[in-house]
Amino acid sequence: MRASEQLSEDHIIETNAILQADGLCFAYPQHPLFTNWSARITPGLTLLRGDDGSGKTTLLRLLAGELAADAGALTINGIALRQQPDEYRRQVFWLDPRTTQFEQITALDYFASLRDQYPMLGAGLLSKLADGLGLTPHLAKPLYMLSTGSKRKVWLAAAFAAGAAVTLLDEPFAALDKGSINFVLELLADAAQSERAWVMAHYEPPAGLALAQVIELGA
Repeated sequence: MRASEQLSEDHIIETNAILQADGLCFAYPQHPLFTNWSARITPGLTLLRGDDGSGKTTLLRLLAGELAADAGALTINGIALRQQPDEYRRQVFWLDPRTTQFEQITALDYFASLRDQYPMLGAGLLSKLADGLGLTPHLAKPLYMLSTGSKRKVWLAAAFAAGAAVTLLDEPFAALDKGSINFVLELLADAAQSERAWVMAHYEPPAGLALAQVIELGA
């Protein structure tokens, strides 16, 4: 299956793009996924839409610099991944919500580990986010003790608090209770009006959110 890019409007290079992808190519063994994929991600909320197997998570990993493309270039605010990989990755927040990397530490320890990479991340904001997500009673527990939904709340709190130039969110409503979904929708509504770039992978546009653009991934 090959994924292709389709913007909701004719593709126009934006001079105010925060993240620029040019000619990305990526294939798993015997499974080509992206060929000459290019996009301009501007401030606000971009929806990355596609069915299972369309490459949403793979594309987020490529944009984060976690997964190496076979070809192409990525820049954030003029910082090129190829030439300045560490500085590029400091400009982007990404964490695969399925990760088991932090199982042995608490949510508080995880938050503390992010402060060197994201200096704008503050304890006060994290506290408000944890409270809004119903996460506060679980902050001192090792992550292996938390439910899938609670772990995802930890990652979401970090994402919204990090202050990164680019934030990448993979299925942000998965495994959340209704109250937390509503809270995340409020956060995304604010993100849609911000000067930073937010890319959300999801199956369909959430009702009521103003989107900067929609990128379709499909066969």
